[in-house]
Amino acid sequence: MRRIIATVKGVSAYSQSKHHETPKLERELHDAFEARTWREKTHANEAENIIIPSTAFKNGLAATAKFLGMQIPGKGKQTYTKHFESGLLVIDPMVLPVLKSEVESERIFVPSDGKRGGGKRVWKYFPVIPEWGGDIIVYVLDDIITKEVFDTHLEAMGKFVGVGRFRPQNNGYYGRFEVVETVEVKD
Repeated sequence: MRRIIATVKGVSAYSQSKHHETPKLERELHDAFEARTWREKTHANEAENIIIPSTAFKNGLAATAKFLGMQIPGKGKQTYTKHFESGLLVIDPMVLPVLKSEVESERIFVPSDGKRGGGKRVWKYFPVIPEWGGDIIVYVLDDIITKEVFDTHLEAMGKFVGVGRFRPQNNGYYGRFEVVETVEVKD
């Protein structure tokens, strides 16, 4: 098993939209509820730091492998997709130096059902982090994924898939990043 420590830096803002089940107060209107509870849409650790869940990077790399459809040399038409889906492990989230209590928000007019093109629209608040970045540790379990192949996929993920709400994978532009450095550590 190998570890790749990747340092990334956001090139666009990062936003989250975690589902929460905070109950409405009696007679509370939708706008008042949104204004009161939008911070609950963040992912945060016990110290109340905003985190980017490990699954955002794991799933993003798998989606990138599918998007690129890069063929494995010497394996015919076989691509890296299944190897990225089952041969990588990201355990720890990326901890950002932003507290849940201090995160900024944006108010946007979105479809009430959350589906693009929906008829009824409502105002919603979402947390936004303008500048972000940090390290992710990826455990590479499948030797077919070389460091060069990993680097290619991580760089493409930063451009075409991203992380978080309104990322490129979902027709947005938030959550894009550049790869500052990757270091391979063999255990």
